[in-house]
Amino acid sequence: MAPRIQLEKAAWRWVETVKPEEIEQEHIELAYRVNLPACKRGTCRRNCRGNPNCLVGIGEQAWLGEIDENAFHNIDDPNSERRDKNTFVGLTNLGATCYVNTFLQVWFHNLELRRSLYQCWLLFKHDYDYEPQSICEHLQYLFALLQNSNRKYIDPSGLVKALGLDTGQQQDAQEFSKLFLSLLEDTLSKQKNPNVQNVIQRQFCGQFSYVTVCNQCERSSALPSRFYELELNIQGHKNLTECVTEFLKEEKLDGENRYFCESCQSKQNATRRIKLHSLPPTLNLQLMRFVFDRQTGHKKKLNTFISFPEQLEMGPFLEGKQGTCVYELSAVLIHRGISAYSGHYIAHVKDARTGDWYKFNDEEIEKMEGKKLQLGIEEDIAETVKSQTRKPKCSKGYHCSRNAYMLVYKVQEEKTFLQRLVDQDNHKFEEWCSEMADMRKQSVDKGKAKHEEVKELYELLPAKDGDPYEFIPLDWLKKWLDDSTATKEIDNSLFLCCHSKLHPDKVGESKRVSLQAAELLYKRYGGGPRLDNFSLCRECVSQRCRVLRLKNQLNEDYKEVSNLVKRVLSGEGYWVGKVSLRSWRQLALEQLEEDEHETKHSNGQTNGRGPHTNSKLSEGNEDEMKTFNEDVVCSHGGLGILETERKLVSSEVWTKLRAYFPKAPEFTQNQEPCQQCLTLEQEEKDNEAVSKMMALDQKNQLLNLFHEKNRPTLTKWPQGTDVLYIVPLYFVDEWRKFIRRPTKSSPVSNVGNTLLLCPHGGFMFTYDSLIDGDAQHIALLWPSEWEVISRLFIVDQPISIHCIKQSGSTTEYTTQPDLCWECREGFLFQQQRDLREYTQATIYIRKVVEDQMMLKEAAPEMNASSSEAEEEKEEQPKVDGDKDPDFSQSQDGAKRLKLSESGIRRSTRHRKLRGEKALIVSANQTLKELKIQIMHAFSVAPFDQNLSINGKSLTDDSATLGSLGVIPESIICLKADEPIADYAAMDDVYQVRMPEEGFKGTGLLGH
Repeated sequence: MAPRIQLEKAAWRWVETVKPEEIEQEHIELAYRVNLPACKRGTCRRNCRGNPNCLVGIGEQAWLGEIDENAFHNIDDPNSERRDKNTFVGLTNLGATCYVNTFLQVWFHNLELRRSLYQCWLLFKHDYDYEPQSICEHLQYLFALLQNSNRKYIDPSGLVKALGLDTGQQQDAQEFSKLFLSLLEDTLSKQKNPNVQNVIQRQFCGQFSYVTVCNQCERSSALPSRFYELELNIQGHKNLTECVTEFLKEEKLDGENRYFCESCQSKQNATRRIKLHSLPPTLNLQLMRFVFDRQTGHKKKLNTFISFPEQLEMGPFLEGKQGTCVYELSAVLIHRGISAYSGHYIAHVKDARTGDWYKFNDEEIEKMEGKKLQLGIEEDIAETVKSQTRKPKCSKGYHCSRNAYMLVYKVQEEKTFLQRLVDQDNHKFEEWCSEMADMRKQSVDKGKAKHEEVKELYELLPAKDGDPYEFIPLDWLKKWLDDSTATKEIDNSLFLCCHSKLHPDKVGESKRVSLQAAELLYKRYGGGPRLDNFSLCRECVSQRCRVLRLKNQLNEDYKEVSNLVKRVLSGEGYWVGKVSLRSWRQLALEQLEEDEHETKHSNGQTNGRGPHTNSKLSEGNEDEMKTFNEDVVCSHGGLGILETERKLVSSEVWTKLRAYFPKAPEFTQNQEPCQQCLTLEQEEKDNEAVSKMMALDQKNQLLNLFHEKNRPTLTKWPQGTDVLYIVPLYFVDEWRKFIRRPTKSSPVSNVGNTLLLCPHGGFMFTYDSLIDGDAQHIALLWPSEWEVISRLFIVDQPISIHCIKQSGSTTEYTTQPDLCWECREGFLFQQQRDLREYTQATIYIRKVVEDQMMLKEAAPEMNASSSEAEEEKEEQPKVDGDKDPDFSQSQDGAKRLKLSESGIRRSTRHRKLRGEKALIVSANQTLKELKIQIMHAFSVAPFDQNLSINGKSLTDDSATLGSLGVIPESIICLKADEPIADYAAMDDVYQVRMPEEGFKGTGLLGH
């Protein structure tokens, strides 16, 4: 089928030879493309939108062949959640609870602990509505589910919630292990069964003693103690044996650390060591990977490789032990990541019954091949530390890890269970599987019914020649064939023209179907209005015919008008705006297109018919043309007075233009311009002349004030006068604007000295404050200038400052009116308060390089805000003859930069220098919080920052910026120490903005 544009042109080609009044039914059917041949399947790659009879590529392909029933639903197979035979059950990660999951899996695989926990006597044991309450009950139920659940993974939220843990915060795993075992021991000690009471001690508790020997009298003192795990330092060691050896090695007590000997009754040099007396069946070895870094003040992880054996011989380390004491490796707990504040925990656990190794990663459980522990994947994780150490080679029977933080060695043991609760959970799981299967069956049945419906109806859709037909929206047909969306009723309302029939432009968005198919579709889905073969709109086709013919004629008329305008005018003429004359073809075309697409119109009309929607012209550089010939109409509705903006055209040209714009304003050659406009023009010229004379007179009388020459200053009181007068600087600035542009600016009438007075009428500034900076608000006048000011302007309140010579060489300065001390103190108090209690204020951090001087002398940043540069410019453009206010002009006409009294052109804006950045701060935020902001801006860690303000160092991290004297617009100097090479430490800083609270507030600490 031909492209859509070709089909549209072909549908209207007959208008070139047929007038609107000659239209027949065949022309209407051509416009609506009723008789276009229908496309056959396989001939179109996609649907022909320009052919209402093309029913190919609308989604029917999915329904006309054989369909897999799985396409009728999006429900996953519930059996995918079922636990496979002879596999373990996973635990859901609730956010950051992977450290909890790893220990739960390790403890579950301790058969003695599991068996003892099942023997706990609990309340409501035979109640089918039973909900675990205590920590022990939750753990008991969780172990039962891990052993016998049909689910692939279970949710540990009951136990986590009972412990009061924050699921979004990762905690110290080793601390969790200690606290939980302590809590469990305390809970089980209340049981009546002695085998349950002390199971924690039997499984995990060993004995050692701290033995101290005095070097003087050789007296030995032993302090016995119990342990549940051995905490082994790994720093500087390569294997587990070295770590245990260091744990038990002798320590010297000398100097300030000497030992008080009871025999000698004095402090003596001594030695101390740990002696192991007994080991538990389950030996927990904590590898101290997470240590406190004194340099940074934060925790860090030691990514050191440690090798450890599958069989650990502890006999040589036991006191008085003869023979061997062999432990087998049963679990390795891994922390993946290089930072102490982030990462992921997993556990490798050995099944005590089969000897197989499994990796427990929350919900995912992976069985290791060949009954061997495999840590390679965990150790190959890409890391960002630059100084990566190569993994050492391991001997047979040994493993090597840089991420292992706990090793569990055990000797062995076995089971019973809470089968009833597990059966209850399995029953719920089977009910859920049944419900999902029913939903899948319903979806499949519905899909099959839709399949039969489509196969039946699609064959009926094509309309045969001569048979009745109707139009159905193409989008609705596509959605009907798309099973992923619910089929709504048929809506044809958007396809109607203003005559409530099918709009010719909507034919490409609809499809012509047989009456039989339409009846079935409307019967099943409803909707309307229905569009049949009587819905083809004769009026729209006639209007389109008229518009297309006018479009064709427009080009000929435009050429003819262009030629006629060039001829010499003879006879009566008409005034036409030059803008309108240049753009009349575009305006006429827009009007015709609006007529052509009237269903898309706004309520306005165009081109001599009332208001028009804005349209941009392609010709001329005018902003807009709303109505033809409106550019010669003044605001009073008469002929405009600017003859340069209009042109006389012949009556022949005007007749042709009126054919396109019948309601355009008409002005003959003899039409007089608007009298009101002429009068206003004359008045405006008179007013401008008066303003120029006034400005010239005021300038001549106050010439020095205008040019800012010979100005009095307070720092050096001028001789020959004991009084100076004060006016607001704003008044002087506004007056100068008027002098420079008397025709563009309004004359100044009032001095406005009340701006400088308090509500009581007193002056707001002292002589000293004016010298210190408040003078930027005022302008000083000589007495002779004040006389002129008083005569030319309205003076609401004179303000003067007097110099009174006292006896000797002292001088006193007073103001009239007097200073209002009450308001002045209130003003200063509010000013200081604003400096202390600011929020969202800007300060500047300036980075200092090495021992070089601060970048004071540096040029302003080139990339500083462009608006800053623009603000420096004069607000209004300069015109010839005006003088730049920022320059003084010498007699030879050369401009020189205007300076203030100090010789420097002042600016109130802070100008940023290279190496300087602006930060938004509040007075109540701490110095530590500011350092975090600086770290983000300059990539300098807080502990590498040396900050100072006005030469004073800022060191107290807990102090607020307000208390440290940091005020808005302050400049703080930053000197950075050598940057750290360990980027993981930078990551740690991000994590420790808030102080660590550990397990505070959780059930592990009894709260």
